[in-house]
Amino acid sequence: MAVARTEQRPNPVSTSTAQANARRSRLAAAAEPPIRPGPSTAAVAIGGPEVEGCITLANAHLRLELAPSLGGGITRFDWRHEGTLVPIFRPCVEPGPDTDPNQLACYPLLPYSNRIGDGRFQFSGRSIDVPCNRPGEPLPLHGDGWLGVWEVEEEEAGRARLTLDRSGGEPYSFRAAQTYALDDATLIVTLDVQNTGNEALPFGLGLHPFLMREADTELSAAAGGVWLCGDDWLPVRHVPTPPAWQFGVAYPMPSEMVNNAFTGWSGRTSVLWPKRRLSLTIAADTDYYVLYAPPGEGFFCFEPVDHPINAVNLPGGGEANGMTVLEPGERLSREFRFTVERTGEAARRARPRTRAGARARERSASR
Repeated sequence: MAVARTEQRPNPVSTSTAQANARRSRLAAAAEPPIRPGPSTAAVAIGGPEVEGCITLANAHLRLELAPSLGGGITRFDWRHEGTLVPIFRPCVEPGPDTDPNQLACYPLLPYSNRIGDGRFQFSGRSIDVPCNRPGEPLPLHGDGWLGVWEVEEEEAGRARLTLDRSGGEPYSFRAAQTYALDDATLIVTLDVQNTGNEALPFGLGLHPFLMREADTELSAAAGGVWLCGDDWLPVRHVPTPPAWQFGVAYPMPSEMVNNAFTGWSGRTSVLWPKRRLSLTIAADTDYYVLYAPPGEGFFCFEPVDHPINAVNLPGGGEANGMTVLEPGERLSREFRFTVERTGEAARRARPRTRAGARARERSASR
């Protein structure tokens, strides 16, 4: 006589409860307080036990690692997906006290961006000398922020504020702040600078992120013009953006070297990684960007800035080329947003509305 066997099926209620508990555990882990490295946590924070004072910010979507002692820069910026970390900025693999800032994932540009020709400029009837600030560089480069040791002023689970005091510096005397905040799938970086000197000077701000570059990486960053450069990377002529660099839609990354400042930017850019099915939207309240795309590298730099290279020496000076003249005590602030999305999600939002939906909205509007 055959014996009937009852198949044991999982209880849907208990399965659903277990899944919900797992999700809650993941979210709780994502929102845990930032890591303050000591002997046991420095390696977790930024991957090397020799860097002190590091901070990790995280939420359900993003993870950000900061090194205040390394220019207040970012050592990692990752998207969190199904328990894995997907790098958006090129990660700094083994940061330490002697790490070159150009090995970081991102650093601030202040009180000016890029190079100043001859290390001097004329302003308000004065000759302003700007000293070289980096061994091996014949010109002053990127200001003081990326080379400074920043202090942690505020720190929360998804937010940190760092400060730098350069009062008494020459020719730029200033105090600066960087605020990093995670808002859902968006990293918000705010830069502030205050002129603490006795004379007015042109100031400028920007960010220098190193973005992941793969064979299929695409860039959409329409701009009206570009400064062509000489062998010293200083601009020599402004021209309409050539077709190969227009980036009006998603363009493949150029195969040749690009290290130029683009003008007439809308303040909004998209980077696409088709194989990853990921996109990054960069938004900033600036009109310029510098694109540094060395061929054969696994990264490129899209630097949103409020002035082009050597702005202080271009026709009209810094003020005519995006910089802001700050009187003693005045401040300047810029905000930069980096939003990570699955490309399918972005496409759904951009998809044309259906006829049925359009008719329904038309009927609703006519009532």
